[in-house]
Amino acid sequence: MTKKKPTNEVPFNDLPLFPPANEKIETIAVLRQVAKSAIALAELKGLSHILPNPSILLNAVILKEARVSSEIENVITTHDKLYQALSTKGIQVDHATKEVLRYREAMLVGFSMLQKNGFLNTNMIITIQEILEENKAGLRKLPGTSLKNAATGAVIYTPPDDRDTIVKLMKNLEDYINQDDVVSPLIKLAVQHYQFESIHPFYDGNGRTGRIINVLYLCLHNLLGSPV
Repeated sequence: MTKKKPTNEVPFNDLPLFPPANEKIETIAVLRQVAKSAIALAELKGLSHILPNPSILLNAVILKEARVSSEIENVITTHDKLYQALSTKGIQVDHATKEVLRYREAMLVGFSMLQKNGFLNTNMIITIQEILEENKAGLRKLPGTSLKNAATGAVIYTPPDDRDTIVKLMKNLEDYINQDDVVSPLIKLAVQHYQFESIHPFYDGNGRTGRIINVLYLCLHNLLGSPV
């Protein structure tokens, strides 16, 4: 008799489509946090508009975001190395610094596409991931991807592995990201991030791509004026 695989080792091809039921995501605790977050975002958006040269803030904040986001993936560099790489032609740049600079480029390209198109779709997300990873593998086509505990190697979660399912889930997520509805966009921000990381559509770079999507989502719904 064939031993049945644990649930976490079975590809989650039945990941539910969106939208989730409102009563599951609009709890009192969540709505209280939404109010606090909305105030903070409004202050940030207002401050970025009154600066005499917003591009200075934009460049500095994006670079910091790129560094901090990459640290989550154990890609470590310093502000000094980043600014030297940007300001000095021909300088030797280490691998980690190059990766962080690609994050910065992916964020800026994503924001430019968002401004041009007025929406965020799967092809744009693929472009962002291509810049981050310097490859054109696109959406996953082969099985075998799983998320593991770094210390023990135990499988924690296995995302969908069927190509058609991944494409369908990404199209569904794209529609959810772009539509306006009665649910607070800040709640939808958290929910879409959960769904994107659950789909785990790429072989690599899902975490950093997802965090860029978060910032672009805030810009798309006018909660931020620029990706700061």
